Amino acid sequence: MGPAGPRRRPGGGPPAGPAPPRASAAALLGVVLALPGCGGPPAADPSPPVPSATASVPPGADATVSGIDALFLAMLVAHTEQTLEIVRLGLDRVTDSHIRTLIAAVRATETDELVTMREWLRDAGPSAAAAAARHDHSGHSDAAAGLARLRAAAPADADRVLLDVLSRHQRAAAELARAQITAGTSERVRELARRVERSRTAEIELMGQMG
Repeated sequence: MGPAGPRRRPGGGPPAGPAPPRASAAALLGVVLALPGCGGPPAADPSPPVPSATASVPPGADATVSGIDALFLAMLVAHTEQTLEIVRLGLDRVTDSHIRTLIAAVRATETDELVTMREWLRDAGPSAAAAAARHDHSGHSDAAAGLARLRAAAPADADRVLLDVLSRHQRAAAELARAQITAGTSERVRELARRVERSRTAEIELMGQMG
């Protein structure tokens, strides 16, 4: 008996080709866990997409949040909370009016984003949220070291240190967003990631000019 031929479709149609490539949990985790300072891999949870019950979704957007998307949201929530800590301390320490205006705008933008992301995580349901919660967020950035640098900076150095600390922190957010754009499954979460990538990249460029 010869080797098995190509698998044929029911009804005698042409052989079935390979399935089209799709982003998987492994794809996102592989990209995200390669980021500098990221913690070890979480326990895998191949949860199917969970319909969102209450969040408003733009026309044509995907109304589901998968485990991949929930992981991104949880990671970005943790990162955003750190950003707001840096900004609060910066507003107490920096003196340059242009820097103060910039970080006040960062605070307003990311406070709104944080509310949205927390809402979407709640809407994802306990399974997706639990999968995201198992990930170790402690190593996603050097925010703790940056905050210590900013607290210890001499008054004359506070502006420069803030720009350096916040630029590094926002660069990590942009990298995380790019990973989600590549591998996410929910269109509305990917659109959020696109906005995050654009805004953080613009902030980094502006802080580079200020520095």
